[in-house]
Amino acid sequence: MASRNTQQVFPKTASDEHLNEHLNAHPSSSSSSTASAEVKGAHMTPDFDSDDLDDGSGDGDSDLDLLMGSMGMGMGTRGGDGQRGSYKMQRWEPVVKKKREKEKPKKGNKNGEDLNLDMDSFEENSQNVYRDETGETGGRRGSLSTIQSYQLYTPDEERTVVRKFDRKLVVFVALLYMLSFLDRSNIGNAKIAGLERDLHLDSNKYEWVVTAFYIAYICFEWMSILWKIIPAHIYITVIVLSWGVIASLQSIATSFAGLLVLRTLLGIGEAGFTGIPFYLSFFFKREELAFRTGIFLSAAPLATSFASSLAWGIVKLGERSPIAPWRLLFLVEGFPSVLVALFAWHHIPDSPNTAPYLTTREKKIARLRLRHEITSTPNSKTQPSSGLKIKEVLLTLRDPKVYLTALMFFFSNMSFSSMPIFLPTILTHMGHSPSTSQALSAPPYLLSFLSVLLTSYLSDKFRTRSPFLLFHALLSSLGYTILTLPPHLLSPTIRYLAIYPACIGFFSVITILITWTLNNQPSSSRQGAGFAIMQIIGQCGPLVGTRLYPDSQAPFYRQGMGVCALVMMVVAILGVGLRCWLVRENRRGWERYERVGGSEEGDGDGDEEEGRGLVSDGKRVVRGRNTPFQYML
Repeated sequence: MASRNTQQVFPKTASDEHLNEHLNAHPSSSSSSTASAEVKGAHMTPDFDSDDLDDGSGDGDSDLDLLMGSMGMGMGTRGGDGQRGSYKMQRWEPVVKKKREKEKPKKGNKNGEDLNLDMDSFEENSQNVYRDETGETGGRRGSLSTIQSYQLYTPDEERTVVRKFDRKLVVFVALLYMLSFLDRSNIGNAKIAGLERDLHLDSNKYEWVVTAFYIAYICFEWMSILWKIIPAHIYITVIVLSWGVIASLQSIATSFAGLLVLRTLLGIGEAGFTGIPFYLSFFFKREELAFRTGIFLSAAPLATSFASSLAWGIVKLGERSPIAPWRLLFLVEGFPSVLVALFAWHHIPDSPNTAPYLTTREKKIARLRLRHEITSTPNSKTQPSSGLKIKEVLLTLRDPKVYLTALMFFFSNMSFSSMPIFLPTILTHMGHSPSTSQALSAPPYLLSFLSVLLTSYLSDKFRTRSPFLLFHALLSSLGYTILTLPPHLLSPTIRYLAIYPACIGFFSVITILITWTLNNQPSSSRQGAGFAIMQIIGQCGPLVGTRLYPDSQAPFYRQGMGVCALVMMVVAILGVGLRCWLVRENRRGWERYERVGGSEEGDGDGDEEEGRGLVSDGKRVVRGRNTPFQYML
C-alpha cells in the first residue's frame, strides 16, 4: 500500500489490535489479500446501498457502516462516471463530539478472527461518520459477500422476537379489546335483564342510550393520532382505566339521564383505543400485520360469545341476590378493566426498543428487522413517534382512496355494531326465553372468532387483502338476505343458522379493511391520518345500524336485515373497484420509475439485497431509493 489512496489509517480500538496481531502472525495472508484485491475487484465491488441498511436508530449511520467500522475497514465507492471501480482500502475517520473511551481488548479465538462483529459493536459505533480520501461522507456501498459472511441475525432469532411480541403484546391488547367490547355491548344483555323496566325506558329512550355511546365515539376518533404523540404505556393505561371506572358506574344509574351521561363518557373513553392496529404497525412488518390485527379484533366476537354466557350466569345469580341482575352485570363486567389498567403501565412498550420482555440483542433485532418497512417505527429508540408531518396529513386528506375505504368501513359497521346489541332481543322475539337467548347468542360469535383468525392468517400468507374481503362481504350479505325472507318460508332453526354467515362475514371484513388501510399508506404520518379518517367516517355507521331494529319491526326485523344485506353487497362491489384502482396505481408507479432510469439517479440498476439471515429466507429483493410504493391488493 504505497500510495496515499491505498493507505488505511485505523483509530486505536480493540478490534484493530486483534487485526494487527492477526496480520503479524500471518504475513503471507496479508500480502496475498492485498495482491488479490485488484484481481477480485468485481467480486468486492459494492452491490449494496448503505442507505438500505439503515437501522432506524436515527443517527444517520447505516448498519453496513457500523459493520465496516467494527472491522476497521472502508469500502470502495463508485466513481463519478457511475462505473464500478476496483476494491480499495480507504482512509476513514470517526467524527465524534466526545473523545472515545479507551476500549479493553477482547479475547479472540485461536486464529485471531474475533473482530467484534456482534451487534453491540454496531451500537458502539453508531455515532461514527466515515470519510473517504476526499472528505466526502455517505454514498458508501458494501459488497454482497460481506453481508452474506457477517449476518446481523438469523431467521430463528427473528422468529423468536416475533413470537415474543405475539405472546406478550398482541394477546394482551386483544384482552384489553375484549374488555372494551364487553363493556360497550353488554347494554343489550342488560336490557332483557330488566334495565328497561327499572329505569322506565321505552324503545326511543333505549335507542338514544345506545346511540349516545357512538356519537361520543365518533366525535373523539381523532384521538387515534395521539398514538404518534403520547407514549403508549401512558396512553393505554389512562384510557383503559377511564372506561373501566365508567362502565362500573353504570351499575348505580337511577334514571335515563344518568345512564345517558355515562354511556357518552364511555364512548369518549373507548374512542382512543381504536388505534391499536396502528400501534401494532410499530412492531410488525407489512405482511405480518393482518394476522396480528385479526388476533386483536377477534376479541370482539369472542367477547360477545363470552358476554352472552357470562350474562346468562350473572342474571341467574342476580335473581337470588338483592342486587338487580342488570346492575350486577355492569359491575362484574366493568371492574376487571380497572385492575388490568394498572398492569398495562408496566407491560406496554412504547417501541420495540423498550419492550421489557426482550433482551438487549432482541431489542436491536426488533428494530433492525423493520428497517425496510414503511412503518410507524420511530427513529428514536425510546419514543413511539417522531411527530406528525403536516404535509403528509394534508396529502392524506386529498387522497380519494382513503374516503373509499372509509365508506366501506361505514357500511360494514352498520352490520357490525347492530347485531351484538339486538341479537338477544331478536332471539327472544323468536320464541326463546331470555336465558336461552343469551346462550344461543354465543355460538355464532365463537365461530366468527375462529374465522377471523383463519382469514387474517391466510391474507398475510398470500399477501393479498381484496379476495378475502370480497368473499366475506358476499357471505355476510347472503346471511342477511336469508333473514329477510317471509316467516312462513323459514323455520326458526334455519333463521337461527342464517345468523352464522352474517356474523362471520362482517367481522372478517372489518379486520381486512383496517389492515388494508394501514398497508396502503406510504408513511407513518399518512398511516395515522388515514386511520383516523377511516374511523371518523366509518364509526358513523353504528348511528344508522342501531336504529335498524325498532320494536315496530319485531319479531323478525326484516327491514333492518334487508338494509344490512344491501350494504354488505355494496362493500363487495367497492372492494372490487378499489382493487382495480390500486392495480392501475401500481402500474403507473413502475412506469414512472422506469422513465427516470431506475433507483440510483438514473443508473438503471436496482440494488440487490441478500435477505438470508437478515429479513427473509434467502430471497433476493430489489431495493432502491426511488423505488415506487406498491399498494397491497
